Amino acid sequence: MFDWDDLRIFLAVARARKVAPAARALGIDATTIARRLARLEKALAADLFEMGAGERTLTAQGQALLRHAESAESAALAAMEEVQGQEHRLSGQVRLSVAEGFGAWVLAPGIGDFNRRHPGIRLDLITASGFLNPSNREADMAVMLTRPQRGRLRVRRLGDYRLHLYASPAYLDRVGRPDRPADLRDCTLVGYVPEFIFSPELDYLDEVEAGLEAHLRSTSILIQQRMIAQGAGIGVLPDFIGRRDPGLMPLMTDRVEIVRSFWLVMQDDMRRLARIGAVADWIYERVQTLAV
Repeated sequence: MFDWDDLRIFLAVARARKVAPAARALGIDATTIARRLARLEKALAADLFEMGAGERTLTAQGQALLRHAESAESAALAAMEEVQGQEHRLSGQVRLSVAEGFGAWVLAPGIGDFNRRHPGIRLDLITASGFLNPSNREADMAVMLTRPQRGRLRVRRLGDYRLHLYASPAYLDRVGRPDRPADLRDCTLVGYVPEFIFSPELDYLDEVEAGLEAHLRSTSILIQQRMIAQGAGIGVLPDFIGRRDPGLMPLMTDRVEIVRSFWLVMQDDMRRLARIGAVADWIYERVQTLAV
């Protein structure tokens, strides 16, 4: 029989794909990590990882063990919450992956209230380029722009949001106000860097007018917002950003409107954890402010 604690080591390496970051996360030196993995593989008589390009990739046996190890982890967490009682249930770390604009304009304004209500929960907001994947346990939860089609996931539709064209009064005074989408061909457009668009839901300009291309580009929606507000050009912004910035004016609202949806995604077995439920409820509350 293998040591159950070796499953914790295995999960950390499977998620990080490298020994060093797994060691840092666990507070264990890399040599101990390697020794414990070797012990687990010997106990199971199976190779769990393959090495390539500096990373450890799960073998077929490793993938099979991962599913069971994650179920054991979730069951252990749920058992701890139930046994320890309510005073300990709303505590611990929750890693939430969100788009930058959603994190800055929807969640951040309410995070102080969340902390006052649940001081025992350590909430990490991850706004890296692209979403961390709950299916691979890179994050505990994610607010995504598309509904995932794979994985043992619990998916909840949070609601729709709308996007419009925006510009600053200074830019419109300088170049004139476009009346039709075709007029945008003569304007300076602000948008995403095409090769770094991590979700097709962010590829807006073709929906406005076929063939439009951004002249000023950024992977950050907050940088795009600042460029537009400073008079650099015209761009598409979510209304929860554009309408709350007094330095921006919506354009062609009767001709151009883009609708997108937010989806809350988590591992199916994580939803039983009280801290996950508390964060999910808070996210849903914050989404309701989009209609204001």
